Amino acid sequence: MRLKPLRLPDSGPLLAAGYLLLWLLLWLTVQPYWMLPYGLRFGALLLTPVRYWGWLLGAELVATAGISLAHGLPLGWAGFATNELPEPLVMAAGLWLLRRFNLHASLHSPQEVTRLLLSVVLVVTATTAVDAALLALVSTPSSPELMVRVLGEEVLSHYLGILLIVPLMIMLLRTRMEQRALASLFMDGLLVMLPSMTILLVLSEQAAPQPQFARVLSLAPVLFFAFRHGWRGASLAMLITSLGMTLVDQHLGHAPSNAAAYLFLAVAGTGALMLGSATDALRRSSERVAEQNVYLGAVNRRLDQLAHQLRDAARGNLQADENQRRHLAAELHDELGQNITAIQTHVKLAQARLHQAGMEDISTSINTILAHMRRALHRLLDDLRPAVLDEFGLLRALDEGPIRDLLNTAGMTYHTELHGDPRLLDDDTRTAIYRLVQESATNAVKHAKASEFRLRLRIGERQGIAVALLDLRDDGTGLPSRLPRGGRGLQGMRDRVTSLGGQFRLRPAPAGVHLRILLRGNNNPSEMGRQN
Repeated sequence: MRLKPLRLPDSGPLLAAGYLLLWLLLWLTVQPYWMLPYGLRFGALLLTPVRYWGWLLGAELVATAGISLAHGLPLGWAGFATNELPEPLVMAAGLWLLRRFNLHASLHSPQEVTRLLLSVVLVVTATTAVDAALLALVSTPSSPELMVRVLGEEVLSHYLGILLIVPLMIMLLRTRMEQRALASLFMDGLLVMLPSMTILLVLSEQAAPQPQFARVLSLAPVLFFAFRHGWRGASLAMLITSLGMTLVDQHLGHAPSNAAAYLFLAVAGTGALMLGSATDALRRSSERVAEQNVYLGAVNRRLDQLAHQLRDAARGNLQADENQRRHLAAELHDELGQNITAIQTHVKLAQARLHQAGMEDISTSINTILAHMRRALHRLLDDLRPAVLDEFGLLRALDEGPIRDLLNTAGMTYHTELHGDPRLLDDDTRTAIYRLVQESATNAVKHAKASEFRLRLRIGERQGIAVALLDLRDDGTGLPSRLPRGGRGLQGMRDRVTSLGGQFRLRPAPAGVHLRILLRGNNNPSEMGRQN
């Protein structure tokens, strides 16, 4: 659950009243290098609409006049206008210009933190320069060194005031926090910050150099909160640590810390704020990467499902194609084969009468045509459904069947290395292996101009799954740089392998074509298929 940021009232008088109260409360903490009201003014002008700035600046002037009266200071219009009006007006003008150049009240990223801190430096420098000019006009300083020290004190106190107050205001008014993160921040405050303040108090009561060591040690929880809770934790830890150091000094009666101590505090606070913002950015990046990984994991699972569905559909199409081929082969064998046999029988019966009529050459021509038709039918039937695969089994069909006859007829040497038990494979895989070898051998005869063709087949088990590794190569001319359009030899082989969930690789070779094909069977290896 996310907690919503606080909402400012949409009323100038209410904003002015709240601002006046906060200004008076923070004025009680003012020290030479400690100007929290300045940070309140910067944050209020940065976070509120411009239309309310008159109310805020008016409330500040009222508070300043009341403080002057309470301390018995003379309140003259000329002195008041010279001492109190320029600084808020210069800050308002500077922030108005910076907001026109897209300055946002955000510490979401290191770039935004850097932009905001640079804006702080510009505004603090401008207000200090105006104060120096007015001081030079109104009175002549006793020494330039004193004037430089006063201006340095002002720059440091104003910068520290903004550094400690503005991040807290941005956190309360512009950012949303998870309830769990807020609870974790509170628990770490109890477990880390309270013991740290206790140690600070104990060490500060000792003689030097322990108090200085305590101030340096007090920055350790700031770094912890920066790593643990980002810029929010760093800003809260810096504010609490700084207030704790100031209260300890007041409680023990120590002299206020020198400029070097507060300069160290300003540098450490700037670094902690940058570190916290970078930590937040890194955490958000890690979360986005984790979300992307989850999304990509879901997408990959979906793609795997689609791939399985496509392979199942392709396997179904392949089975349907083989069934259709088998049916067509059976029809051709039964119908056309029997008709050719019947014609040959009738011709043989009519041979005596044709001989008597002196027409024996006609019977010879008819028998020649019928023999040619029978051979063509056998080739067609073998293409549709290799009968040798059903009669001899896979290994013998590859080693002794029509593929060897085809290669020997073309004058090519045929080498085979066959290992394993084909019964581990299902019928579709065995048929695919025969078709792949048949297609590769046909390509070698038609296009490769090769002198030899090598076949290596290994069948075995891998992690309980039957696999077949098929290696085919020839020593021909190889593939052209651009395959001709319409050629479906290699693409058909690749599609057949893909439909069975296998892998098809065309490996580089110095000569010829080299194919490596991995097929996985669907049979359980413990259940042997039909006999080879």
